[in-house]
Amino acid sequence: MPRVSQEHLDARRQQILAAARRCFVHNGFHATSMQDILREAELSAGAVYRYFASKDEIVVAIAAEALTDIRAAFQPLVEADPPPPIDEAFVVMCTAIQERDRSDGLARMAIQIWGEAVRSPELAERLRELVRTMRELATQLVRNYQRRGEISPRVPAERVAPILLGVLPGFMLQQALFGDVDPAMAGEAIRALVAGHTPDDTAG
Repeated sequence: MPRVSQEHLDARRQQILAAARRCFVHNGFHATSMQDILREAELSAGAVYRYFASKDEIVVAIAAEALTDIRAAFQPLVEADPPPPIDEAFVVMCTAIQERDRSDGLARMAIQIWGEAVRSPELAERLRELVRTMRELATQLVRNYQRRGEISPRVPAERVAPILLGVLPGFMLQQALFGDVDPAMAGEAIRALVAGHTPDDTAG
């Protein structure tokens, strides 16, 4: 039997995840069965179960991919020297979220993932690991902005970062429910929120 290439395996895995995302976006997690995913992927049960033992494993994989993509948007901002202005940074991140939402329903998926994490300890733990990494990146980014005077240094970066990071789920939630927010609004809001920072904040 010819050996299956890694490229083929990766493509098949993505085929399954793409089919599952379509099902979940249209019908929700709980109304979607493994049989629905099999039909949507046009694959046999054996082909799918080779990659994922259950629907929960598929949900975890989709959640991991979504957060990995958002983290990828963060990384260049942290590594930039100097980083772009903070409002522009949020435009970049929210644009990445919006583009992913348009391509595969990221915002609607995110709402379901958060709800499912309350029920599933495995998913909750996986999300904690990924969010922990994102918080570390966000903390580095906040420190960069504190050094540049765009964020007050009065509050430690470790306390600012998780709350600032919360802007992104808020953006996704409103994108999914109302569709009346856009990256430019996020940038304007962040600019307005940090506008109150004055040089006096750097004093002891």
